Parts: sequence; structure tokens; C-alpha cells
Amino acid sequence: MTNEPAASRIPTAFSEALGELSRADVRKELKITEIPAPARLAPFALALSGDVLENSLPSHGQHGQEFSRTPFLLPGTPLATGRFILLFDPAGQELWGGKFRVVTYIRARLDHEMGQDSMLASVAWSWLEEALAERHAAHHSAGGTATRVISESFGDLQGQHDHIDIELRASWTPEHGEALGSHLSAWADMVCTFAGMPPLPEGVQQLPHHRMS
Repeated sequence: MTNEPAASRIPTAFSEALGELSRADVRKELKITEIPAPARLAPFALALSGDVLENSLPSHGQHGQEFSRTPFLLPGTPLATGRFILLFDPAGQELWGGKFRVVTYIRARLDHEMGQDSMLASVAWSWLEEALAERHAAHHSAGGTATRVISESFGDLQGQHDHIDIELRASWTPEHGEALGSHLSAWADMVCTFAGMPPLPEGVQQLPHHRMS
């Protein structure tokens, strides 16, 4: 959970942050597990992994679209997967502008039509901004990249389906260390959005995320 071997050496601020995360409101469709935290980014860190599996999805989305398995997804393959890392440096870091930093990664496989959308990267970033705003997760110094990953098969694998993934890598500094649960909730909402099942804020239009049958 942390990079410090002795629990007695965990600062109170970080211990309280962990308590806030444990009480976060997280969608049940997202299966979260703790994973080893990176050792070099900060003196203290917590890392979580989250997956949305197809059997977590409703048969129809919020706007009536059907969800079905893409032919290139093997049984048990997550529709979307993500990482949530909370970093803490008691001395603070100038680049963060604070003592805490949230680092996230989300990846999902898309159907061909949506993957070709030229605005996909911008929409992926807007999902992050909307999720943080919807959960009232005050923050600053946000930055990141959204990338389309196109995979084509050759040789012995040539008969397999080509596919397109969307990846979002982002980080931001929470305004208030005592309200970190809202940041975990926002990240969980984002992973579900990438899986094709967002609750959308009013006035925000959902891109079609229909799974090919």
C-alpha cells in the first residue's frame, strides 16, 4: 500500500487519505483490487486496478443502445480496464503544486466505427473533465494524453480481427487532501464510461459505443 515498511511511519495525512478512499462511492460494475504501488514516484503511494467485464453491463445502455461482445474480445476480457494511483509526498512537489497527486490510466477496445472518429481523443479527455466535475472533485494542474491504438494482424494472425483501443493517461492535483474519495469515484465513473455505460451529466451527449455482434 505504501513504500514505507513500517505502518507507524505512515503520515497521518496519508492514513486519512486512505480512509477517504475506502469510503468512496464506486459503481458496482467496476471490480477493484489493490496492486503494488510504484516505488519511485513518491515516498508514499497506493495503487488500485479496476476492470469492467461484459457480464457487468446491462443489456441496454442508458439511451437504449444494445451492448454485445465484440468478436475480438475473448471470454473474461475486460471491456475497460484502469489504474488509479494516489501519490503522497509530505514535503510536497513543485510540479504537483501540492502534497498529493492522482495518476490514472484507462484503456478500452472500441468498435471500428467509433475508433475512426477524429474527435475521439478530445471526447475521451472531456469524459475525464466531466467525471471530476460531476463528483465535485476539486483539482488543479491536470494534464494527460488520449491515444488511439490501431492494431492490425499479419502472418499467422492475419485472419483475426483488427481492432482499435483508446488509452487515456492523466494526472491531477487534488485541491483538498481530505476529500479524496470523490476523485476515486470520478475515476470509477470514467472507467465505466469507457466501457460504454456512463451516467451522463445533463447536457452532455454520449458518443455511440455500440458493440459489434
